[in-house]
Amino acid sequence: MHEAAPAKVNLYLHVLGRRGDGYHLLDSLAVFGPAMDQLTLVDSQAPLALEVAGAFAAGLQGEADNLALRAARALAAAAGVAPRGALLLDKRLPVASGIGGGSADAAAALRLLNRAWGLGWTPGQLLPVGAALGADVPVCIESLAARMGGVGNVIAPAPRLPPVWLLLVNPGVALATPAVFAARSGDFSPPAQLPDSWPDAAAMATDLRACGNDLERAAASLCPPIAGVLAAIAGQPGCLLARMSGSGATCFGLFARLAHAQAAAAAMPAAWWASAGPLYEARA
Repeated sequence: MHEAAPAKVNLYLHVLGRRGDGYHLLDSLAVFGPAMDQLTLVDSQAPLALEVAGAFAAGLQGEADNLALRAARALAAAAGVAPRGALLLDKRLPVASGIGGGSADAAAALRLLNRAWGLGWTPGQLLPVGAALGADVPVCIESLAARMGGVGNVIAPAPRLPPVWLLLVNPGVALATPAVFAARSGDFSPPAQLPDSWPDAAAMATDLRACGNDLERAAASLCPPIAGVLAAIAGQPGCLLARMSGSGATCFGLFARLAHAQAAAAAMPAAWWASAGPLYEARA
């Protein structure tokens, strides 16, 4: 039994303010990209355990309380069942890279074990379990485009999206989200004004260019290669928008044609991680 954990990409991210407890209020349009981790239930009757493999497994070594394991325990507690199952996580997404890999893994664990344990819970029933694990987990449960508010945990429908293709690029530098928020300075931003839908990718990119990522400058101060990544993406034929996702350091390019996105991925330096393809929800 398998479950995909697709990358979460913030097409824009506005910091609206800061709560008294230190958490920041956000406004973002999140989509799910072409790259993903893969979670497999190897043995449904074994004691609960997680093995991590894959290209980026080393980034999680020594993490005894992986978020996917915490999700499994939380679901078992909420459902009143014994936690069980040997899990294998194929870690294909860079760690601490601004594309919600850990949150996506947690959401994948909730979906996978919901099926394996025969719970039959709806996504709405899984949401509070996910929200207790982290602000990004709720939007990852359905892995569909959504508007994120609150501290990231308030989910609203996204505008209807036209056919678009994404290029994701990471320079191989991990960035801790708290450090990026701590480095941020300047005024807060208002929420973005978005239409109900876009007729095509060019119109979508035009509106998104009026938005921004309020963490990009802070992240680039901590990770100077981000500027080079953005320049490399923006210089590719057919790129409509180049921007950093989340707290970085992964950046994305928005394209109207798959061929342009794939050619751009091939043009990135070999030392960088790159992935190109359609939005996750467009794969069906």
